[in-house]
Amino acid sequence: MRAVVAGSFGNIMENYDNLVYAYTAATLGRLFFPESDGLVGTLYTFAVFAVGFLMRPLGAITFGHVGDKFGRRIALVVSVLLMGAATTLIGLLPTYESIGVLAPVLLVVLRMVQGFSVAGEWAGSAAFLVEYAPAGRRGFFGSFNQVSTAAGFLLASGVVALNATIFTEQQVNEWAWRIPFLLSALTAVAALWLRYGLAETPAFTEEKAKGATAKSPLREGLSTQLPSIARGFGFTMLWTVAYFFFLTYLPTWLTDVAGVDAGVARTSNLVGLVTLTVCIAAFGALSDRIGRKPLLLTAATGFLLLSWPVMALLQNGGALGVYAGQIVIAVILAMFSGPGPAALSELFPTKLRYSTMSIGYNFAVMAFGGTAPFVATGVVQLTGSGMSPALLPIVSAAVTLAVVLGMKESAHRSLH
Repeated sequence: MRAVVAGSFGNIMENYDNLVYAYTAATLGRLFFPESDGLVGTLYTFAVFAVGFLMRPLGAITFGHVGDKFGRRIALVVSVLLMGAATTLIGLLPTYESIGVLAPVLLVVLRMVQGFSVAGEWAGSAAFLVEYAPAGRRGFFGSFNQVSTAAGFLLASGVVALNATIFTEQQVNEWAWRIPFLLSALTAVAALWLRYGLAETPAFTEEKAKGATAKSPLREGLSTQLPSIARGFGFTMLWTVAYFFFLTYLPTWLTDVAGVDAGVARTSNLVGLVTLTVCIAAFGALSDRIGRKPLLLTAATGFLLLSWPVMALLQNGGALGVYAGQIVIAVILAMFSGPGPAALSELFPTKLRYSTMSIGYNFAVMAFGGTAPFVATGVVQLTGSGMSPALLPIVSAAVTLAVVLGMKESAHRSLH
């Protein structure tokens, strides 16, 4: 049980840190890019958010090498330490008014450290949980990687919403925006305590005892696992677009484009995140019984067919439509996220799992996830249509659906 908590809690902390930035995008835009108008300031802020994702490949290669060569635990400890430090420092940054152009420059640097760090967290957490799972429970155990991801989103959304409720808008703009970032120091200490004394996964320990660990995980992975890495890339495309489009960009879209009341936008986002968090483990457990593919195919088809109608409901359905749309999105995303970590982990052998999964996953996140809010904001400005961003999840769903159709069912195979 401690393994599940340790593998999950660090992921909560990393995703909280990553998403606090996105959920405070409008405020940060005013403080760090004050000479631009509201939408352009938000665009700049999401561009800085995307910059962090440019570090994902380097982080994937670095942490993947450490995780496959020296162990999952040490890589996960370092990733938490780096992320906690970077997020806390963002909370201490002087704004543009104090130090001018140096403020956004330092913000970019710290976002790059965040991106480097979080690249090592997701795949490490997924591998850690799946490798600790008893036989026939990989879907359920692996799902806590996504339960914790959603919980990190939920915690970030909740803290930012509570901050906006407790303090006036003037107080938030002057100093209270820093509080959600500074809280990262506390979560980092807790995550480090949980992970530091934890044993390695049984699967990695067995590989190490046999002397079967890879000497050069990156080189061996690219030479022997390239088709699986490509599948992992395509598999992740919809997953990352859905998360960063619907859970990161959507609250901003609801207020700035759809004209929804800010309170309704924040509260409905929380409702969607709670629904997502509650449903993920159930779908993970279900995938252990009926297989990964039925759930993955249903979810990808759901995003393909329902993204446009749901966006229309969010824009035109009033407050009730906003809540209903958020719940529909959450259930479909949970259906993919529950079996997702196990399905992705099962594509790769134990001795190369951390590095190869990190590469496929993080390159997709860099290309499609981190850029989704920026691209969506730009598409609205370019076309003038509030509905045009819906094309992002639709196109990505078509790609991932084709990839999943070509994958073999892996739920009942041994973890090699």
